[in-house]
This record gives sequence, C-alpha cells and structure tokens, in this order.
Amino acid sequence: MDEVIIGLDPHKLSNTIAVLDRDENVLARRRLNNDTDGLTALLDAVAEFTERVWAVEGANGIGRSIAQRLVAVDERVVDVPAKLATRVRVYSTGHGTKTDDTDAVAIARAAIHSKHLRFVQPDDANVALKLLSDRRHEVVASRTQSVCRLHRLIRELIPGGTRRDLTAERAFDLVIALEVNDPANEMRVELALDHIDDIRRFDLRLDALTKRINAAVKESKTTLTRIYGVGPLNAGLILAEVGDVSRFPSRDHFASYTGTAPLAVSSGDQQRHRLNRSGNRRLNRAIHIAAVVQIRHDTPGRKLFLRKLAEGKTKKEALRVVKRRISDAVWRQLQVDRSDQRGQDHQWPRWPSTRQGNPHYRSPDTPRVNGRPKQPRPVAV
Repeated sequence: MDEVIIGLDPHKLSNTIAVLDRDENVLARRRLNNDTDGLTALLDAVAEFTERVWAVEGANGIGRSIAQRLVAVDERVVDVPAKLATRVRVYSTGHGTKTDDTDAVAIARAAIHSKHLRFVQPDDANVALKLLSDRRHEVVASRTQSVCRLHRLIRELIPGGTRRDLTAERAFDLVIALEVNDPANEMRVELALDHIDDIRRFDLRLDALTKRINAAVKESKTTLTRIYGVGPLNAGLILAEVGDVSRFPSRDHFASYTGTAPLAVSSGDQQRHRLNRSGNRRLNRAIHIAAVVQIRHDTPGRKLFLRKLAEGKTKKEALRVVKRRISDAVWRQLQVDRSDQRGQDHQWPRWPSTRQGNPHYRSPDTPRVNGRPKQPRPVAV
C-alpha cells in the first residue's frame, strides 16, 4: 500500500484526523476522544494504512502530548506549524471557513507539500531544561509583579517612594520602621509586608532553579558559553528554546527563527531593511543580552558595532548587525555540540573570509589535529 499522511488536529478533549494519499485524496476521517484510551483508538482507526506518517499541528504546543505518545510507539510524526496549516486551509478552500475536519485535511496537505518539516523526537534532556527555564521565567515574572506592587504601596506611605533596586531585607526594615495611625496606612503596611514575604519566597525559588539550570548546562557540555556574553543561564535558555538544532539547515534559517534576520522592505528605487519582530522572542532576548554585553566591553562585537556606526548606521541598526553575528555563532556552536554528542567529525559550514566577515570564524579548511578539526577558541561574536 502507498504511503498516506494522517493530518491530526489536536484539542483538549478530542482529536480529529484525516487520512490523505499523496494525490490529496481523502481516504478517511475520524473524530476520537483524547483520553487514556485515545491512542489505542487512533491506531485502530488507521490500522489498515500500514505505511503512514502522522502530521500533528503544534507538536510543541497543544499537540505535544499526542505527538509524544505516538512517537513512543514508534510512529513517524512530523510537526506542522499552526500558521502553515492555516495558510494551506485558506488557499485550498478559498474562504475562511474553519472546522475540525477542514483543519485536519489542511494539516495533511501542508505535510504533503512541505519538504522540510521537523520529525518529532522523544523528549530528551533539553525538554527537561526547557521546563526548568519556563518555570524560572514564570517565577521572575511573578517576582516582578510583587516588586511593582510593593513600590506602589511604599509610594503611598512615603512621599517620593524609595530606590528602585530595593531588596526584600531593606524593604522590610523600611516598612517596619514606619509609624502609622490610620486604618488605610495600617493596611498598606500589612500588604507591603505580605509582598515582602512573597519576594523572599520567590528569591529562594530562583536560587534553586538557577542552580539546577547551571548544573544541567554543565552536564550538557555545551560550548555555547564560549561566546562572549552567553553565561550558563542564557546558554540554558538557548538550549531549551532551540531543542534539536538539526531542524535548521543553515544559519539563515536559524536567524529567521531567532528574529535576527532583518526583513527586506523595498519600493521602487528604495532598498532598505527593517526590524524583524517575528521569531522566538525569548531566544531573541537572550541574543540581545549577549550583544549588549559585547558592546559594553572590548570585544570584536564592540568593534563591529563601532564600525557600523562609522559607516552611517544608526545605533539600532548596528545593534541588529551584532545580534545577527551572534545568532550565526550560536548556530555554529550548537552544530559543534551536536557533532560531539554523536561522535562525528565536525562538518564545518562555509563561512565568509576574514576580509568579509568575522575573523573569529574558522573556515572548513581549519587545521586538523589527530584527524579532527582543532577546537575553536572562545568566540566573542
């Protein structure tokens, strides 16, 4: 039997599937419950199609659970981005009508025509690292909320408020020393002390999460920390957000994902580029932090920044150039890590010459030691 593509539209309580052959003929449609017996029901429903590939929408989002369960029983699963499935549905139907059946068919069609979709892999250490990173992000956001609320209360108790970098201990000493004698201010003091307790708890959680992330990054033996400005926390965030770097065939694809590839905006004789606001924003922020650190210190990144300013670029444009260079370096180091983990020889990508690009990048003709390329020096960009 010829291979079929099974488009799967995942939901919290149900999954809708559509089975299509390579000619896009719909062979079957089903809607099944997404419960403990749902996987068995799915496999029974497509048992007659022995040569099959599952196309799951959002295999890193709402479809992660069913995608991982399918992979666990040795099914082949590709991840179809939701935006891609939506575009295929609109183009194929000619209108915006949206149903679970049309979504499942659109997902399958997207998989048929897209040649570079990512095959879903079983959860690994990077997934655990992402869970830690996400949790730390949540705790930081909660702590920031408590700090803002604390400052608001202090401004109502003390004219002009207090310093922005107030620690929990200093805030406690400041609030406890206040003399209040009216019910409103007494309640403000009580709530301020409550927020201080919350901040202390958040600080303890952050310390514990930071130690676990640092340990996980050290255990991964990643070379990302060779890039100037990328510390263990940033390296952990990058590993968590990128996952399997093999899904990015080139540094250009990776730059598009990180949001560091500027968008061409041309009209008539005008040729220019503008900021790319798409991509993974948390990954973009990690690269932004590294770029700012490099610009503030005597690094090749700072020299590149100053050179672009001298060429007439604005500070924001020069910063974007540095961020793109760092994105390329991150992709390269992840490729090095992947080769090391597999015990393979490094397949060095083609890089610009030192006259055209960054002198810290080694070419594919890098000198070899004992049959293997020399490890690159810690790269600044």
